[in-house]
Amino acid sequence: MKLTAAALLGLTMLAAPALAQDLPDLGGKEVVVVTENAYPPLQFLDKSGAAVGWEYDAMAEIAKRLNITVKYENTSWDAMIPAVSEGQYDLGMTGITIKDERKEKVDFSDPYMRSEMLMIVRGDEERFTDAASFAANPELLVSAQPGTSPFYAAVYEILDGNEENPRIIKFETFGAGLEALKAGDVDLTLSDSTAANGYVTASNGGLKIIGAPLASEDFGFIFPKGSDLVAPINAAIASMKADGTMDALNQKWFVEYKMGE
Repeated sequence: MKLTAAALLGLTMLAAPALAQDLPDLGGKEVVVVTENAYPPLQFLDKSGAAVGWEYDAMAEIAKRLNITVKYENTSWDAMIPAVSEGQYDLGMTGITIKDERKEKVDFSDPYMRSEMLMIVRGDEERFTDAASFAANPELLVSAQPGTSPFYAAVYEILDGNEENPRIIKFETFGAGLEALKAGDVDLTLSDSTAANGYVTASNGGLKIIGAPLASEDFGFIFPKGSDLVAPINAAIASMKADGTMDALNQKWFVEYKMGE
């Protein structure tokens, strides 16, 4: 997708540390990675049905650097953190925000990306221009995907703080909420800049972003508590930041890749 300079500012890579030396060799160890395939351009199914995206490319590079064999599984967002916490999978990836309450259930890698939360509306929306004017109109509805803190929390915070406010329409997946927005069933949805800019660019004017970013967040991979994979993965992330690999992935997926083609 082709982003504007302003849109690119919404995706801010963390400062790269010094190059990690002597990456560990894990001897071809099999690592079972679970993902959702519903968060473009991080991970999604392309028009041919192939699973692709930023995180897939990053994981392939990590696998090469650490000498691991990756096996992919798929699950819903709601099931992912509990399943990883229970040890059903070795690693989870789907643009997961690093949050203290989640650290009680799973271990996180170091952040590999920082993103901002944006408000997405239909391209012809003129009734509101920011969170305050949305909240002021009782006829307007917002979609939400339960469990996706801080995004879900932000949905009801821009209203009255009541999670059960009838203006919040809940959907199991972000994609379902976005389709409801396009169809006019809701008037607003929230997403981080990684996905929001992609969907807006692919919509050919059907969608737009309004207002200032509502929050920023860091993404990390998740592991069962005490996993011995955390340190090697962190070392690989550090080396990829330092040698420009992360920048190359951003260029490929957030600048050059065109959603919907």
